[in-house]
Amino acid sequence: MEQFTYKKASGITALSASLTDFKYKKHYHEEYALGVTLRGIQKYVLDGSQQVSCQSGVMLFHPEQNHDGWSHERSGIDYVMIYIHPDLFLEMIGKPDIVRFQSPVVYHEGLRNSILNVTKAVFTGQPEALCHERLLGLAAHFNEDILNPATQSDNSFTLKAKELMHDHLDHVLKLDELSEAFGMSKFQFIRSFKANTGLSPYQYYLNCKVERAKQLIEGSRDVYQAVAECGFTDLAHLNRHFKNTYGTTAYDYMSHLSN
Repeated sequence: MEQFTYKKASGITALSASLTDFKYKKHYHEEYALGVTLRGIQKYVLDGSQQVSCQSGVMLFHPEQNHDGWSHERSGIDYVMIYIHPDLFLEMIGKPDIVRFQSPVVYHEGLRNSILNVTKAVFTGQPEALCHERLLGLAAHFNEDILNPATQSDNSFTLKAKELMHDHLDHVLKLDELSEAFGMSKFQFIRSFKANTGLSPYQYYLNCKVERAKQLIEGSRDVYQAVAECGFTDLAHLNRHFKNTYGTTAYDYMSHLSN
C-alpha cells in the first residue's frame, strides 16, 4: 500500500513514505533533500545515472537535481526525507553559495541518525528551538568527505531561460516566444535547454508550476488559489501532476499540513 505523509515545521518539510508499485516521474525539488532508506532497496536515476540506496543508505540531493524513484523489490520500500530551503541549509552549514555532494548515496551512521532526529522532531511537533538544534547537529556532518568543493553554475542561456519560465507560471508554455528570445528555432531551443538541464522545457516548466503550487499551498492553505495562480485547468489537473512529484495529491498535501 502506498503511503505518503508530509509535515512542515520550522522551515523544514518532512516526508515519511512507503511504496510498492508507485514510481515517481522525473522531477526536481528547489530545496536540498536528504533522505534515509529504512527498508528495502530504493532505485532512481539521478542526472542520467542509476543510483541504489539500500537499508540505512543516506540519499543526498542538491536543488534542481533531476531524479525519479521506485522500489527495486516487490516487497516495497520505507524511507524518510527532509526538504530544506537552500538559504536555511547554507546558513546552517556556514557556506555562502550553493554546494553539491561528493556522492548521491552514503552510508554514514552519524548523518543517518541526525536526519532521523530532525524528521522525528518535525513529525512530533517539537519546539522550533529544538528543531534548529537538531539541524545544527545535522550540519556538523557536512564536511569535505560529504561536500563537493567544486562549484557549478548554470550558463547564461540556462539562467535566462529559467527566468523567463518562472516569470510566466500562470500561462501555458509558449515555445515560440522563448525560442525567439534567443534567436533560435523551437527545436534548437528544446535541444539546448535539455542538454544543459537534463529536462525538456515542458518538463522543467511543469515542475516549476508544481513547486510554486506547493509554496502557495503551504502559505495560504488554499489549494484552489494554487490552481488559479499556477495556470492549471482545475484541481484534478494540479493533483495529477502534484502526485507525480510528491506521491500524493495537492489536496492531501494541504490536509497533512493542517494536521
